[in-house]
Amino acid sequence: MILKETAVKKKENSANDLLTLNQINSKFSYLIWKRLMDIVGAVLGLILLSPLFIIIAISIKIEDPKGPIFFRQVRIGKNENEFHMYKFRSMVNDAEEKLKDLLTLNEISGAMFKMKADPRVTKIGKFIRKTSIDELPQLWNVLKGEMSLVGPRPPLLREVNEYSPYDKQRLLITPGCTGLWQVSGRNALSFEEMVELDLIYLRKRHLLLDIKIILKTFLVLFGSENAF
Repeated sequence: MILKETAVKKKENSANDLLTLNQINSKFSYLIWKRLMDIVGAVLGLILLSPLFIIIAISIKIEDPKGPIFFRQVRIGKNENEFHMYKFRSMVNDAEEKLKDLLTLNEISGAMFKMKADPRVTKIGKFIRKTSIDELPQLWNVLKGEMSLVGPRPPLLREVNEYSPYDKQRLLITPGCTGLWQVSGRNALSFEEMVELDLIYLRKRHLLLDIKIILKTFLVLFGSENAF
């Protein structure tokens, strides 16, 4: 059981704990197939989900006509490279400015901010966040190669600034729309548990594991109590 492995005490940040370059790049054929799966999955997703995109876009505009439909945010990807990640906007237009007043109310440990009853979330935002529909525009990031369908979630720069060398190992591979963290408890898990799950994935990743994670994502997508 993957979650049991996260219960192991977090390793010290020593050289022996850090993954080697050979460990990261040892599965060249897998990376080729993974990229092919990303392209096919992103194209099919963008086409098949386009009616849903239109419905969500109209709903966002009806609730808040002055705000944008999409939210674009700088995230940190593979090898600490910055890119713009896309989401459907689920918060009020000045959400980033209001964040500084809410940091003390963080409900998750470590270098992340999560708040279950976040006052910045709109009505339609509550629904699309609960069902993870707000994440669907990231299929465009996948098509561009900035993200993968499966991988560690891309963090914010302010979060990475708090990372230890051990934590930064999760940035050695392309970030994903879903991953072991999302299907193993998501926001119910601590930051340390998230890092451990990402590193377990990094060491054990293969095409079958990716497919299993994608299938499990569909099973937990709707009604997850840990999505907020």
